[in-house]
Amino acid sequence: MNNLVKDCLAIVIYSVTFLLGLPSNILVFFVYVRKARKRGATPNVVYALNLCVANLVLVAWIPVKAFEVLLNNWKLPALVCPIFNFFLFSSVYGSCLFITAVTVGRYLSIAFPFIYKMYRRTKISCFFSVALWVIVWVHLSIGLVAEGGANFISVENDIVACYDSFNDTQLDVLLPLRLEMAIGLFILPLIITSFCTLRCVVLVWRSNLRPLGKKRVLTVALSTLAVFVVCYAPYNTSHIVGFILDANVEWRSLAILTSLFNVFLEPAVMLLLSPAGSRGIMGRICGRQSHFSRIKRIPRKSVGKNKAVNVPEKQTEDGEREAIENNQV
Repeated sequence: MNNLVKDCLAIVIYSVTFLLGLPSNILVFFVYVRKARKRGATPNVVYALNLCVANLVLVAWIPVKAFEVLLNNWKLPALVCPIFNFFLFSSVYGSCLFITAVTVGRYLSIAFPFIYKMYRRTKISCFFSVALWVIVWVHLSIGLVAEGGANFISVENDIVACYDSFNDTQLDVLLPLRLEMAIGLFILPLIITSFCTLRCVVLVWRSNLRPLGKKRVLTVALSTLAVFVVCYAPYNTSHIVGFILDANVEWRSLAILTSLFNVFLEPAVMLLLSPAGSRGIMGRICGRQSHFSRIKRIPRKSVGKNKAVNVPEKQTEDGEREAIENNQV
C-alpha cells in the first residue's frame, strides 16, 4: 500500500476513534459509576469500569500517534516512545482480558445463578481486576528489556520513527514475547470468550425468557464476541506471522488500527444494545419510554368468572429481568 494512502487511512481512523471514543467512554464511565452507587458494584460493573478506563487511556494517547503520522516524524523526546507504547498495549491487552472477564461473568450468572450470587462481591472482582492488569504489565515490562537503551527510536533518511524498526537483538526478545502474548492474552481469552458466549446462546435459547428478552441477551453476547474478533484478531495474527517469518511484518502497523475500533464499538454494545442503555439513554434521546421502562399489564382470568383482571407484569417477569440485568455488558 502506498505510504500516503496508508497515512491518510491512519489519520482518518485515529480521528474517528478519538471523536467517537472519548465521549462514548466518558458516558459509559458515568453510567456505570452511577449504577455502582445505586445498586452496588457487581462484578460486571467493576469489569466494565476497568474496560472503560482501558479505552480512555488509549483515547488519551491517540493524538500522540496521530501527530507522528501527520508530521511523518517523531518530535517528542525519545523517552516518551516506550511510555506511549506501554500505555497503548496496556489498553489493548487489558481490554481483551476484561472483555473475557465480562463474558465469563455473564455465563456464570446464567448457568450457575445461585452459586454465582454467593461470590458476587466487590472485593473479589477488584482482586481479579488487579491481577489482570498485573499480567498485562508484566508482559509489557519484559518488552522494555528489548529496547536496550534506544527507547525503540529508529532513524532512517533523517526521519525519526517510534516503535517501527528493530534490530536483530531487539527482535530476538520481541518476536517470542509477541507470540506468547498472542497466545496467552488473545487466543486463550478468545477460546474462553467463545465457549462462554456459545453456552450463553444455548442456555438463553432454551430458557423461558420472552422472545424480546432472549433477543436482547443474545444480541449483546454475540456482539461482544464479534467485536473481540474483529478488533484484536488482525494485530495478534501479525505476531504469529512475524514469529514464523522471524521478521517484523510490514502490515503490522495497519493491523494495530483495527484494535482501535474497540474504543467506540464496545461502548455501543454496552449502551445501545443493553436494556439499561435503551431504558435510560435511548429513551431520553427519542423522547419516549423504551419497552422495558413501560409498566405493562397482562390479562388473567379469575376463577369462576370470565373477567380479565390486570396483574402487574413485573411480578411475572422477575426471572426475565434478572437474567437481562445480569447481561448488560
